[in-house]
Amino acid sequence: MPPSPETLERPTPSKASAGGAPPRARAGHRPEIQGLRAVAVLLVAVYHIWLGRVSGGVDVFLMLTGFLITGSLLRTVERKGRVEFLAFAARLARRLFPPAAIVLAGVLAGTLLWLPQDRWQGTLAEVIASAAYYENWRLATTAVDYLAGGDGASPVQHFWSLAIQGQFYLLWPLLLAVATIVAVRVRRSPRAVFTGMLGLVFAGSLLYSVVRTATEQRWAYFDTGARLWELALGGLVALALARWDSARLPRPLRVVLGWGGLVALVACGLLLQVSTVFPGYAALWPTGAAVLIIVAGTTGSRFGADRLLSTRPLTYVGDISYALYLWHWPLFIFYLAASGRSTASLAAGSVILAASFLLAVGTTWLSDRSVGWASGRRSPRAWSFALGLACLAPVVMAAGGGTAYLDEQARRREAQAADPANYPGAAALTGAPAPPGLPFRPDLRDAKQDRSLIEGNGCLAPYKASAVRVCEYGHRGSRRTLALVGNSHAAHWFPALHKAAENAGWRLVTMVKAGCALTAGGARYPDTGQPYPECDAWSRNVMTEVRALRPDFVITIGTRTDPSGRPEELERGGVPRWRQLRAARIRVLAIRDTPRLTVPPSQCFGHLGLEACAEVRYRSLAKVSPHRGRRGIPANVRFVDLSRYVCAAGRCPMVIGNVLVVRDRGHFTETYARTLAPMVEREIRRAAGW
Repeated sequence: MPPSPETLERPTPSKASAGGAPPRARAGHRPEIQGLRAVAVLLVAVYHIWLGRVSGGVDVFLMLTGFLITGSLLRTVERKGRVEFLAFAARLARRLFPPAAIVLAGVLAGTLLWLPQDRWQGTLAEVIASAAYYENWRLATTAVDYLAGGDGASPVQHFWSLAIQGQFYLLWPLLLAVATIVAVRVRRSPRAVFTGMLGLVFAGSLLYSVVRTATEQRWAYFDTGARLWELALGGLVALALARWDSARLPRPLRVVLGWGGLVALVACGLLLQVSTVFPGYAALWPTGAAVLIIVAGTTGSRFGADRLLSTRPLTYVGDISYALYLWHWPLFIFYLAASGRSTASLAAGSVILAASFLLAVGTTWLSDRSVGWASGRRSPRAWSFALGLACLAPVVMAAGGGTAYLDEQARRREAQAADPANYPGAAALTGAPAPPGLPFRPDLRDAKQDRSLIEGNGCLAPYKASAVRVCEYGHRGSRRTLALVGNSHAAHWFPALHKAAENAGWRLVTMVKAGCALTAGGARYPDTGQPYPECDAWSRNVMTEVRALRPDFVITIGTRTDPSGRPEELERGGVPRWRQLRAARIRVLAIRDTPRLTVPPSQCFGHLGLEACAEVRYRSLAKVSPHRGRRGIPANVRFVDLSRYVCAAGRCPMVIGNVLVVRDRGHFTETYARTLAPMVEREIRRAAGW
């Protein structure tokens, strides 16, 4: 996000004072930095709204924050000999909190007006996380969850960068305070010691970022530790320019540096898939481009990039860039939710951008008025903290109160659904009709949390794991052992299998992994299509575990459906694994995959209607299961088609027996899966001859 509205100063070198005292920086205005902020925020907004990509502009904001705050803090230390924590915190409170609180209040209102109810709970939790500056960690924990991948984007998702900036504001003064103490002990200037500390932070964080991005990119993207090097880079540039004036460079070279940096910055998001390769070494591209612009400085040439960046329109956008960044994303998300679209047209995107600009102007004006009010009090620091608390506290209280209310409503709905006669689910298709007039369960507001035990107890291996997580359920001493193996579509049968195993006295062992079917190699990520080596390694490790376990049946998914409209097909790479299991004399129960939605369930109860969604889901299944007539399937494999308990008479209803069937685009609700237990048990007994 854009750095907070601080005075833009350029540290310039000065001669050392008598007695070897460290040089004191002179302030110089840098209008081109305001223009750089404008370019960065416009890139962020344009890429979000029209291109569906990430531009690298946020990385520029983080680097600029490090550049500006490092210089400001260090100049204070060199003037007063200490870090003024309270003054620094008060200045941040009155600058950062009012705009954030205004936007978060707008998000709460927009959530009630435009977001479907199944997104209320998550949005309220993220509003609290955003106000408390830990939204990046919340997103990190959910981004690595494959089952959360289909959820609608949060209207405050972009607050992750604000959270990282807030954590930086806590860390940097502490580092400088330590540097000041060390400087006294070793008889060096705080500037020299702090430069060394920032060098270590830069190197350590960059190394960590490269390694973490290569192994767990979804986590690294939001990880403060993987982003600190960008802030440290800005600090190092500020310290370097305080010692060495870039104006000494030939003007033609500075013109080239300025334009080279600007062109590189604009091209970054077009040439790199930022969201999947950042923040490792690839993030050196936009941050390095911004450094070139800063080093080029004010060239005084009519051909310089700084001439463009210093124009009044761009500097004004730079002035409101903080609020513009905060507003553009929630307006975009609310538009998508209200219209039922997945993208914005040129006209709609232009309206979103114009509305974001007007709201940013008003928010900045209102925030500046509050800042002036706090600064004019007799105790500006105390009033600044009071202002910040008065702005954010109501937002947190409203979100917390809303969360408590939704939790209480969920408990009441759960109590109402306790009678299985009222909510037979799949049994309604076999002669147990559901009483009419009852609301379906789980409610849309509860659907996303209606997950099976296996998805929340650590037994579902995440994307980057290659080790097998073996979990046992049912009757562990039983002579009958079932092994549930595969991806999340295998895991969503767990509630039915678990209940069946409990009823029948069987032992149930699970080995499941996000986005990874039991295949013989060549696995790919389900969302990007990129090679998925961890899945291949996991599949090999599963075979070792299964051979040692020797279950009566390996239960897995035998076909693959696709929400994009691609025909249902036999699970790629599954047949070679089934042959290996035949060689080990282990039988396979291959369940036909379930139909999928092309949109979130909430849209089926809103824009599209239940009938349209039922038809879309039906089209994701082939008229005849792909295994029929397929040669080469080994004799140890028994296919089971349970789709008749999800789809009936050519339709796949969203609600069966008063129970909501799916919680997202393709996974059963735990409530519905449990109603499938008798059908699953019957099919297992039939296949096994028990």
